[in-house]
Parts: sequence; C-alpha cells; structure tokens
Amino acid sequence: MSYLADHARQTPDKPAMISADTGAAITFGELDAASNRLARVLYDHGLRRGDHIAVLMENNLHFMEPIWAAFRSGLYVTAVNRYLPPDEVAYIVTDCGAKAVVTSLAKHDTAEALADLIPGVTLRLMVGGTIPGWDSYEDALAASSPEPLDQEWMGDSMLYSSGTTGRPKGILRPLPQVGPAEGFALRQVANRYGLDADSVYLSPAPLYHAAPLGYVTTVQSWGGTVVMMERFDAEQALALIERYRVTHSQWVPTMFVRMLKLPDEARARHDLSSHRVAVHAAAPCPVEVKHRMIDWWGPVLYEYYAGTEASGSTFITSEDWLTHPGSVGRAALGVLHICDEEGNELPVGQTGLVYFERDAPTFEYHNDPGKTAAARHPLHPGWNALGDVGYLDEEGYLYLTDRASFMIISGGVNIYPQAIEDALVTHPKVHDVAVFGVPHPEMGEAVKAVIEPAPGHEPDEHLAAELLEFCRARMAHYMAPRSIDFIAEMPRLPTGKLYKRLLRDAYWQDRKI
Repeated sequence: MSYLADHARQTPDKPAMISADTGAAITFGELDAASNRLARVLYDHGLRRGDHIAVLMENNLHFMEPIWAAFRSGLYVTAVNRYLPPDEVAYIVTDCGAKAVVTSLAKHDTAEALADLIPGVTLRLMVGGTIPGWDSYEDALAASSPEPLDQEWMGDSMLYSSGTTGRPKGILRPLPQVGPAEGFALRQVANRYGLDADSVYLSPAPLYHAAPLGYVTTVQSWGGTVVMMERFDAEQALALIERYRVTHSQWVPTMFVRMLKLPDEARARHDLSSHRVAVHAAAPCPVEVKHRMIDWWGPVLYEYYAGTEASGSTFITSEDWLTHPGSVGRAALGVLHICDEEGNELPVGQTGLVYFERDAPTFEYHNDPGKTAAARHPLHPGWNALGDVGYLDEEGYLYLTDRASFMIISGGVNIYPQAIEDALVTHPKVHDVAVFGVPHPEMGEAVKAVIEPAPGHEPDEHLAAELLEFCRARMAHYMAPRSIDFIAEMPRLPTGKLYKRLLRDAYWQDRKI
C-alpha cells in the first residue's frame, strides 16, 4: 500500500495524469511538490484542520493539486460544478464556508462575476493567468516550499448534491483522526478492482463530480496513471483505450448509449484488449444497453449503487448481472432495507424506499438539519435513504425503479419513469429521453415523454406516433406516455445526470395549487 509522497520518491517522472486532448502530463513528482506548496500557502493564510477550500475548474492538469493539498493537510475540499452560473457558485462557496478558492483563467467569465459575491473568501487563486480580484496561483506556489507540512492530517471532500431536485446541499462526513498515508492505506484495503501502480485509468467525466474525483484520487494513491478527457466523446474514448492501453475506466449509462450508437465500423476500429475493468454507476443502466455492452466488451462491466453520503453501497459483476439482469447488486457496505412511507419494512419483491443500515449515521447535510433528518429512517436513526425507490429479490439483489421524487401518480397508480426511459432510449431514432408526470384534469398526472431525436430524424408528428406505438408494444398501457414533446438538447449534466426538474417545472408552472 502506498501514497502520493511514496510515488513521488520512487517514480517522480511517471505521469500521474495525462491530458487526452494534448498529451501533456503532470508527473508524480510535480503533483507532490505542487500540492505541498499549496498546502503551505493555505496554512500560511490561516487554514487549519477542518477548514474548507473550493475548486472551480474545467478538467485541467492542475485540478488535482488543490485536491491533494486538502487531503494532506486535514482540509475539506469542495469541487464545484463548473457549469453553474456565478450566483449558484457563490451559494456553494459561501455555504461550505470556504476560506480559499482555486479557479482557472478558462473560467474567467464566472470568476469575474464571482469575486464580489464571496467577500468571506480571503485567498483567491487563478491558474493560467489572472483577472482583477484574483491572484496568480503559479506565483503563490513559486514562493512556497515543496516540503510537506510538519504535521499532516487526512482531509476529505465535501461535495454538493447535483441539485436536480432542489437546491444543492453539501454532504459532510467526519474527518478521520489519521495522517494521509494511513488514511489512504485504510481506503486501499477494499481494492475491489485490482488497482496497482501499473493501472491506467480513463476518466471521461468532469472531475468535480463525486465518482470521477474519487476514482482519480484512488488511482493516483496507488501510483497508477489517469488519462483525463476534457469532455466526453464516444469514439475518442475508444481510441484512448487503445492508445494508452487503458486497464480501468468509469462510466455512466448515457455514455454507453452514445458508444453503442456509433457506426459499426467505428466501434470495431479500436483494440480494447487491455481493458479489464469498466465501472459504471450514477443511474440504473437499461437492461438492453448493458446486455449489448457485455456482448461487445466482455464481462468487464462492474456496477455499484451508492451515494456521496457513504451510507452504504451495492456491487455486482457482469457474471452475476447476467443471471440477475437489471439489478444493481447485493449490499457491499451496510444492510439493505426496503420500507413504505411510514417506515414499515416491506417483504421481498415489494417496491419502496431504499435504506442502508449502518452502525451509526455516516454523514449530515451541511447547514440543513431538516434534510438530514428526512434522510434518516423514522424509527431507526442508523438507517439512511438516498431518495431512491426499489425492491429486493429472494437472494438479496437490489433493483432500482426510480427516484422517489420523480414517481408519477396517475389515477391512483404509481408509475416509475425509469422503465419507460429505458425502453425509449433503445429506439434508433432517440438520442435522449426524459419521462415525468404532467397535470391531467381527470387522472391527476399523465405520463409525458420529452425526446431529443437522434441526428438526421425530424421531430414531427410521424416520429411521435412511431414512438408512442413503440412504447405501447413494450409496456403496460397505463405506463405508456400519453404524449410526446421534442427538445433540441436535453438539459443533462456531463456526469450523466438529468435536470429533469427543469423540464417538469415548465409543465407545472401554471398549475393552481
């Protein structure tokens, strides 16, 4: 087991991260020195164990320097969604209590407006250049020592929920009472995917998101190399697996859909034989999509279900999934319970709210005791819910049906949009889809599908009729959409999460409550 400082001593010239677009790299020696320098800058500005910093940056070779600085100096680091407007960034920076913010010149438009909105932030650093209100990151580091702090503590991330169902909230976990070397040694005990110093990890998603950030940090802690995509492109991802002999990767289901919709010759063009582990999560994967991915890539897909809250997780291999299609696995951390709205535990096969049981609560929502309390089971405080709905089979495999907040109640019948979306996204004329309830005078809600057509297909009444018939042939009549609308581009985060609330609200804004 090892840690960043060990790799900097043993393999200082080995790439810790490579930019997929340019081929430029940052080595372990450079990453270690820069994170030490920044840790000292932060300490000299009065930050101490338990304080917070924030990072607002595109996928950039410097991104991991403040992350490692926080993890080696006992700080919380909040990586902020780089697509948010200045006022929402300011909300997160202020809410988390950040005393320092690191951004980049590429984010100058946001940073310029942000400067006056965060008066409590005393240290504002910009990578790659400066604008008024921001100091040079490079100059600050150049004036600091590359030697580690005399006392190093293990830090942690405090990330914010995506805000797809409301205002984002920070997920705060207690800091471990150990140094970073011991802290990462404890994390490395559960090495489910066989990571080591020879691993090459493809990161196709924005680094501010929990899963990519967590995997990149873990791979680097083992001494492996990260190949960072600035943005996801389906065919480029395949080319990168071949070029860098990628061994590990992490995806969301929408990326699988994009790759499967490439022309056959594009999918067959690249040698993927080095690829041993393809992890996916963030949303349930449509059964047909996952079948096709396993047929193409082989049994290298590994799926988990968890949340940034770290209240529990499930895990499933390709082999187990093929005998339990649609499942996200059995409990790997914590004990699973399925409960009704009153908190009563439900029997096998019945759908309800998913809870993980742990010995004690593992998190709280920062500055929101109400939301924290709502995540706890009403009778068992050690049981925590992430807001998902699902059921268990006789063998303890979990099947997710949807987010509780997106359930449609039509004529007293509960309808879960995920199954409808999973069916529609497999249609060759559909690029992306969202399904939700809209007001209906008789039924309360009616099922609406919003479709982003695949390139080359007109969003007209003929396509709508074809897709409605497609649904009626594949699902119960009450589940099939009553109507279809078209959209030029779905409001989906690069992480794969959909801002479904924004779509749904447009249909409910004139509703009389």
